Amino acid sequence: MRDYFIRRFLLIPPTLIGVTIIVFAITRLVPGGPLERAIMESQQFSNAGVSSQMAGADMALSEAQLKKLEEYYGFDKPIIQSYLDWLVKVAKGDLGNSYRYNEPVWDVIKDRFPVSLYYGLVTLLITYIVCIPLGVLKAIKHKTVVDNVTSILIFVGYAIPGYALGSLLLLYFSVRLEWFPMGGFISLSFEEKDTIGKLMDVINHSVLPLICYLVGSFALVTLLLKNHLMDNLASDYIRTAIAKGVSFRQAVTRHAMRNSMIPIATTFGQNIVLLVSGSFLIETIFDIDGFGLLGLTAILDRDYPVVMGVVLLASVLLLIGNIISDVLVALVDPRIRFQ
Repeated sequence: MRDYFIRRFLLIPPTLIGVTIIVFAITRLVPGGPLERAIMESQQFSNAGVSSQMAGADMALSEAQLKKLEEYYGFDKPIIQSYLDWLVKVAKGDLGNSYRYNEPVWDVIKDRFPVSLYYGLVTLLITYIVCIPLGVLKAIKHKTVVDNVTSILIFVGYAIPGYALGSLLLLYFSVRLEWFPMGGFISLSFEEKDTIGKLMDVINHSVLPLICYLVGSFALVTLLLKNHLMDNLASDYIRTAIAKGVSFRQAVTRHAMRNSMIPIATTFGQNIVLLVSGSFLIETIFDIDGFGLLGLTAILDRDYPVVMGVVLLASVLLLIGNIISDVLVALVDPRIRFQ
Protein backbone atom coordinates (compact mmCIF):
# COMPACT_ATOMS: atom_id res chain seq x y z
CA MET A 1 0.00 0.00 0.00
CA ARG A 2 2.89 2.35 0.71
CA ASP A 3 4.18 1.94 -2.83
CA TYR A 4 0.72 2.69 -4.19
CA PHE A 5 0.47 6.03 -2.40
CA ILE A 6 4.03 6.92 -3.38
CA ARG A 7 3.08 6.37 -7.02
CA ARG A 8 -0.04 8.47 -6.55
CA PHE A 9 1.99 11.36 -5.19
CA LEU A 10 4.51 11.02 -8.01
CA LEU A 11 1.66 11.27 -10.54
CA ILE A 12 0.58 14.68 -9.20
CA PRO A 13 3.22 16.77 -11.07
CA PRO A 14 2.61 15.27 -14.55
CA THR A 15 -1.14 15.50 -14.03
CA LEU A 16 -0.85 19.17 -13.07
CA ILE A 17 1.31 19.81 -16.12
CA GLY A 18 -1.28 18.21 -18.38
CA VAL A 19 -4.16 20.20 -16.87
CA THR A 20 -2.33 23.52 -16.90
CA ILE A 21 -1.14 23.02 -20.50
CA ILE A 22 -4.73 22.64 -21.67
CA VAL A 23 -5.97 25.68 -19.72
CA PHE A 24 -2.95 27.76 -20.73
CA ALA A 25 -3.52 26.97 -24.41
CA ILE A 26 -7.21 27.89 -24.09
CA THR A 27 -6.34 31.26 -22.55
CA ARG A 28 -4.04 32.00 -25.48
CA LEU A 29 -6.34 30.82 -28.27
CA VAL A 30 -9.77 32.11 -27.27
CA PRO A 31 -10.72 35.55 -28.62
CA GLY A 32 -11.38 38.54 -26.42
CA GLY A 33 -8.19 38.35 -24.37
CA PRO A 34 -6.57 41.19 -22.44
CA LEU A 35 -4.85 42.51 -25.57
CA GLU A 36 -8.15 42.79 -27.43
CA ARG A 37 -9.74 44.43 -24.40
CA ALA A 38 -6.95 47.00 -24.26
CA ILE A 39 -7.43 47.80 -27.96
CA MET A 40 -11.19 48.08 -27.49
CA GLU A 41 -10.81 50.40 -24.49
CA SER A 42 -8.35 52.53 -26.46
CA GLN A 43 -10.86 52.78 -29.31
CA GLN A 44 -13.56 53.85 -26.89
CA PHE A 45 -11.34 56.56 -25.44
CA SER A 46 -10.45 57.68 -28.94
CA ASN A 47 -14.09 57.87 -30.01
CA ALA A 48 -14.88 59.89 -26.89
CA GLY A 49 -12.20 62.40 -27.80
CA VAL A 50 -9.75 61.37 -25.07
CA SER A 51 -7.07 60.38 -27.57
CA SER A 52 -6.41 62.32 -30.71
CA GLN A 53 -3.84 60.09 -32.37
CA MET A 54 -4.94 57.25 -34.60
CA ALA A 55 -2.69 54.45 -35.77
CA GLY A 56 -4.85 53.31 -38.64
CA ALA A 57 -8.44 53.35 -39.66
CA ASP A 58 -9.74 51.25 -36.78
CA MET A 59 -7.03 51.40 -34.13
CA ALA A 60 -6.09 53.98 -31.54
CA LEU A 61 -2.76 52.30 -30.72
CA SER A 62 0.48 52.45 -32.64
CA GLU A 63 2.50 49.40 -33.59
CA ALA A 64 5.05 50.20 -30.90
CA GLN A 65 2.30 50.40 -28.28
CA LEU A 66 0.85 47.09 -29.45
CA LYS A 67 4.24 45.42 -29.14
CA LYS A 68 4.62 46.77 -25.61
CA LEU A 69 1.18 45.44 -24.72
CA GLU A 70 2.02 42.03 -26.19
CA GLU A 71 5.23 41.99 -24.19
CA TYR A 72 3.41 43.05 -21.01
CA TYR A 73 0.76 40.35 -21.35
CA GLY A 74 3.24 37.72 -22.54
CA PHE A 75 1.76 37.35 -26.01
CA ASP A 76 5.01 38.21 -27.79
CA LYS A 77 6.30 34.63 -27.44
CA PRO A 78 5.05 31.27 -28.78
CA ILE A 79 2.61 29.37 -26.57
CA ILE A 80 5.12 26.67 -25.61
CA GLN A 81 7.78 29.19 -24.61
CA SER A 82 5.25 31.27 -22.66
CA TYR A 83 4.03 28.17 -20.83
CA LEU A 84 7.57 27.10 -19.96
CA ASP A 85 8.30 30.57 -18.61
CA TRP A 86 5.12 30.41 -16.51
CA LEU A 87 6.03 26.91 -15.28
CA VAL A 88 9.50 28.07 -14.21
CA LYS A 89 7.95 30.94 -12.26
CA VAL A 90 5.47 28.59 -10.58
CA ALA A 91 8.32 26.29 -9.56
CA LYS A 92 9.87 29.31 -7.85
CA GLY A 93 6.59 30.14 -6.09
CA ASP A 94 5.66 33.01 -8.41
CA LEU A 95 2.20 32.79 -9.99
CA GLY A 96 2.61 36.08 -11.83
CA ASN A 97 0.79 39.37 -11.46
CA SER A 98 -2.92 39.95 -11.87
CA TYR A 99 -3.93 42.09 -14.85
CA ARG A 100 -6.91 43.52 -13.02
CA TYR A 101 -5.59 44.06 -9.50
CA ASN A 102 -1.96 44.70 -10.48
CA GLU A 103 -0.88 42.56 -7.55
CA PRO A 104 0.81 39.15 -7.24
CA VAL A 105 -1.67 36.39 -7.98
CA TRP A 106 -0.86 34.61 -4.74
CA ASP A 107 -1.72 37.73 -2.74
CA VAL A 108 -5.04 38.03 -4.59
CA ILE A 109 -5.89 34.39 -3.88
CA LYS A 110 -4.62 34.53 -0.30
CA ASP A 111 -6.94 37.40 0.58
CA ARG A 112 -10.02 35.45 -0.53
CA PHE A 113 -8.99 31.93 0.44
CA PRO A 114 -9.89 32.16 4.17
CA VAL A 115 -13.45 33.29 3.38
CA SER A 116 -14.22 30.30 1.17
CA LEU A 117 -12.33 28.01 3.54
CA TYR A 118 -14.51 29.15 6.43
CA TYR A 119 -17.77 28.49 4.59
CA GLY A 120 -16.44 25.22 3.19
CA LEU A 121 -15.31 23.85 6.55
CA VAL A 122 -18.52 24.81 8.33
CA THR A 123 -20.64 23.38 5.51
CA LEU A 124 -18.67 20.13 5.45
CA LEU A 125 -18.78 19.77 9.23
CA ILE A 126 -22.51 20.41 9.54
CA THR A 127 -23.27 18.17 6.57
CA TYR A 128 -21.57 15.09 7.99
CA ILE A 129 -22.68 15.73 11.58
CA VAL A 130 -26.33 15.93 10.49
CA CYS A 131 -26.49 13.64 7.47
CA ILE A 132 -24.77 10.55 8.87
CA PRO A 133 -27.15 10.16 11.86
CA LEU A 134 -30.06 11.14 9.60
CA GLY A 135 -29.11 8.51 7.05
CA VAL A 136 -28.94 5.85 9.75
CA LEU A 137 -32.32 6.94 11.12
CA LYS A 138 -33.92 6.87 7.67
CA ALA A 139 -32.55 3.39 6.97
CA ILE A 140 -33.87 2.00 10.27
CA LYS A 141 -37.20 3.84 9.97
CA HIS A 142 -37.69 3.09 6.28
CA LYS A 143 -41.20 3.87 4.95
CA THR A 144 -42.28 5.39 8.23
CA VAL A 145 -43.50 8.92 8.84
CA VAL A 146 -40.01 10.02 9.85
CA ASP A 147 -38.51 8.68 6.63
CA ASN A 148 -41.21 10.16 4.40
CA VAL A 149 -41.18 13.62 5.99
CA THR A 150 -37.38 13.90 5.95
CA SER A 151 -37.27 12.68 2.34
CA ILE A 152 -39.72 15.39 1.29
CA LEU A 153 -37.70 18.07 3.05
CA ILE A 154 -34.42 16.81 1.61
CA PHE A 155 -35.67 16.60 -1.97
CA VAL A 156 -37.34 20.00 -1.78
CA GLY A 157 -34.09 21.51 -0.57
CA TYR A 158 -32.13 19.66 -3.26
CA ALA A 159 -34.51 20.85 -5.99
CA ILE A 160 -34.17 24.54 -5.08
CA PRO A 161 -30.98 26.13 -6.48
CA GLY A 162 -28.87 27.74 -3.78
CA TYR A 163 -28.73 31.12 -5.52
CA ALA A 164 -32.53 31.19 -5.96
CA LEU A 165 -33.04 30.31 -2.30
CA GLY A 166 -30.51 32.99 -1.38
CA SER A 167 -32.51 35.65 -3.21
CA LEU A 168 -35.68 34.64 -1.38
CA LEU A 169 -33.93 34.58 1.99
CA LEU A 170 -32.49 38.04 1.41
CA LEU A 171 -35.84 39.48 0.41
CA TYR A 172 -37.66 38.07 3.42
CA PHE A 173 -35.16 37.94 6.29
CA SER A 174 -32.92 40.87 5.32
CA VAL A 175 -35.18 43.33 3.51
CA ARG A 176 -38.55 42.67 5.12
CA LEU A 177 -37.73 41.45 8.62
CA GLU A 178 -34.24 42.97 8.84
CA TRP A 179 -32.99 40.05 10.93
CA PHE A 180 -29.79 39.52 8.96
CA PRO A 181 -27.48 41.80 6.95
CA MET A 182 -27.86 42.11 3.19
CA GLY A 183 -24.50 40.54 2.45
CA GLY A 184 -20.78 40.55 2.96
CA PHE A 185 -18.60 38.49 5.25
CA ILE A 186 -18.27 41.03 8.05
CA SER A 187 -19.72 44.45 8.81
CA LEU A 188 -17.90 47.75 8.34
CA SER A 189 -17.57 48.21 12.11
CA PHE A 190 -16.06 44.74 12.63
CA GLU A 191 -12.68 45.98 13.88
CA GLU A 192 -14.31 48.19 16.51
CA LYS A 193 -16.05 45.28 18.25
CA ASP A 194 -14.75 43.02 20.99
CA THR A 195 -14.14 39.29 20.57
CA ILE A 196 -17.72 38.26 21.31
CA GLY A 197 -19.03 41.02 19.06
CA LYS A 198 -16.78 39.90 16.21
CA LEU A 199 -17.90 36.30 16.63
CA MET A 200 -21.57 37.27 16.59
CA ASP A 201 -20.98 39.50 13.59
CA VAL A 202 -19.48 36.64 11.58
CA ILE A 203 -22.29 34.29 12.63
CA ASN A 204 -24.91 36.86 11.73
CA HIS A 205 -23.44 37.25 8.26
CA SER A 206 -23.04 33.47 7.84
CA VAL A 207 -26.53 32.17 8.59
CA LEU A 208 -28.21 32.81 5.24
CA PRO A 209 -25.27 31.78 3.01
CA LEU A 210 -24.76 28.57 5.01
CA ILE A 211 -28.42 27.66 4.53
CA CYS A 212 -27.93 27.96 0.77
CA TYR A 213 -24.75 25.87 0.88
CA LEU A 214 -26.31 23.15 3.02
CA VAL A 215 -29.65 22.53 1.29
CA GLY A 216 -28.00 21.02 -1.76
CA SER A 217 -25.43 18.88 0.05
CA PHE A 218 -27.82 17.16 2.47
CA ALA A 219 -29.48 14.93 -0.12
CA LEU A 220 -26.36 13.26 -1.51
CA VAL A 221 -24.75 12.22 1.77
CA THR A 222 -28.00 11.26 3.51
CA LEU A 223 -29.43 9.11 0.73
CA LEU A 224 -26.07 7.59 -0.13
CA LEU A 225 -25.63 6.37 3.43
CA LYS A 226 -29.26 5.29 3.78
CA ASN A 227 -29.29 3.17 0.60
CA HIS A 228 -26.02 1.41 1.35
CA LEU A 229 -26.97 0.83 4.97
CA MET A 230 -30.26 -0.73 3.91
CA ASP A 231 -28.42 -3.02 1.47
CA ASN A 232 -26.03 -4.11 4.21
CA LEU A 233 -28.81 -4.66 6.74
CA ALA A 234 -30.45 -7.02 4.25
CA SER A 235 -27.23 -8.99 3.73
CA ASP A 236 -26.67 -12.52 4.94
CA TYR A 237 -23.86 -11.63 7.33
CA ILE A 238 -26.14 -9.28 9.28
CA ARG A 239 -28.86 -11.91 9.57
CA THR A 240 -26.23 -14.43 10.68
CA ALA A 241 -24.87 -12.05 13.31
CA ILE A 242 -28.35 -11.41 14.70
CA ALA A 243 -29.10 -15.16 14.67
CA LYS A 244 -25.97 -15.74 16.77
CA GLY A 245 -27.21 -13.36 19.45
CA VAL A 246 -25.79 -10.01 18.35
CA SER A 247 -28.23 -7.23 19.12
CA PHE A 248 -29.69 -5.24 16.25
CA ARG A 249 -27.99 -2.08 17.49
CA GLN A 250 -24.58 -3.74 17.53
CA ALA A 251 -25.22 -5.25 14.10
CA VAL A 252 -25.88 -1.76 12.76
CA THR A 253 -23.06 0.10 14.48
CA ARG A 254 -20.30 -2.52 14.37
CA HIS A 255 -20.98 -4.35 11.11
CA ALA A 256 -23.36 -2.70 8.66
CA MET A 257 -22.36 0.85 9.47
CA ARG A 258 -18.70 0.30 8.74
CA ASN A 259 -19.36 -1.16 5.31
CA SER A 260 -21.85 1.59 4.56
CA MET A 261 -19.25 4.27 5.25
CA ILE A 262 -17.11 3.13 2.30
CA PRO A 263 -18.98 5.21 -0.33
CA ILE A 264 -18.97 8.18 2.06
CA ALA A 265 -15.19 7.88 2.41
CA THR A 266 -14.85 7.55 -1.36
CA THR A 267 -16.59 10.85 -2.04
CA PHE A 268 -15.05 12.71 0.90
CA GLY A 269 -11.90 13.74 -0.95
CA GLN A 270 -13.87 15.32 -3.77
CA ASN A 271 -15.44 17.69 -1.29
CA ILE A 272 -12.07 19.27 -0.61
CA VAL A 273 -12.29 21.20 -3.89
CA LEU A 274 -15.79 22.35 -2.95
CA LEU A 275 -14.33 23.26 0.43
CA VAL A 276 -12.55 26.26 -1.05
CA SER A 277 -14.13 26.81 -4.43
CA GLY A 278 -17.60 27.41 -3.00
CA SER A 279 -20.37 28.62 -5.27
CA PHE A 280 -19.77 31.78 -7.25
CA LEU A 281 -23.54 32.27 -7.62
CA ILE A 282 -24.12 32.19 -3.86
CA GLU A 283 -21.11 34.42 -3.31
CA THR A 284 -22.50 36.85 -5.88
CA ILE A 285 -25.94 36.92 -4.25
CA PHE A 286 -24.53 37.58 -0.78
CA ASP A 287 -21.65 39.78 -1.96
CA ILE A 288 -19.03 37.42 -0.50
CA ASP A 289 -15.59 38.07 -1.92
CA GLY A 290 -14.51 34.44 -1.94
CA PHE A 291 -12.49 32.03 -4.03
CA GLY A 292 -15.33 30.98 -6.33
CA LEU A 293 -16.30 34.54 -7.21
CA LEU A 294 -12.64 35.36 -7.81
CA GLY A 295 -12.38 32.59 -10.41
CA LEU A 296 -15.52 33.72 -12.23
CA THR A 297 -14.43 37.36 -12.21
CA ALA A 298 -11.00 36.40 -13.52
CA ILE A 299 -12.56 34.51 -16.43
CA LEU A 300 -14.91 37.36 -17.32
CA ASP A 301 -12.11 39.94 -17.07
CA ARG A 302 -9.66 37.72 -18.96
CA ASP A 303 -7.31 37.92 -15.99
CA TYR A 304 -5.38 34.88 -17.15
CA PRO A 305 -2.69 34.78 -14.42
CA VAL A 306 -5.45 34.57 -11.79
CA VAL A 307 -7.27 31.95 -13.87
CA MET A 308 -4.14 29.82 -14.01
CA GLY A 309 -3.58 30.27 -10.28
CA VAL A 310 -7.14 29.22 -9.46
CA VAL A 311 -6.95 26.19 -11.78
CA LEU A 312 -3.60 25.15 -10.34
CA LEU A 313 -4.78 25.36 -6.73
CA ALA A 314 -8.08 23.60 -7.47
CA SER A 315 -6.27 20.81 -9.34
CA VAL A 316 -3.81 20.27 -6.49
CA LEU A 317 -6.65 20.07 -3.98
CA LEU A 318 -8.57 17.62 -6.16
CA LEU A 319 -5.59 15.30 -6.58
CA ILE A 320 -4.77 15.40 -2.88
CA GLY A 321 -8.45 14.87 -2.09
CA ASN A 322 -8.53 11.70 -4.19
CA ILE A 323 -5.53 10.35 -2.29
CA ILE A 324 -7.20 11.20 1.02
CA SER A 325 -10.30 9.31 -0.15
CA ASP A 326 -8.19 6.22 -0.83
CA VAL A 327 -6.64 6.50 2.64
CA LEU A 328 -10.06 6.80 4.27
CA VAL A 329 -11.41 3.83 2.32
CA ALA A 330 -8.46 1.72 3.48
CA LEU A 331 -9.04 2.79 7.08
CA VAL A 332 -12.77 2.08 6.97
CA ASP A 333 -12.41 -1.31 5.28
CA PRO A 334 -9.19 -3.18 6.21
CA ARG A 335 -9.96 -5.76 3.49
CA ILE A 336 -9.09 -3.20 0.81
CA ARG A 337 -5.48 -3.29 -0.25
CA PHE A 338 -4.19 -0.91 -2.91
CA GLN A 339 -1.54 -2.38 -5.19
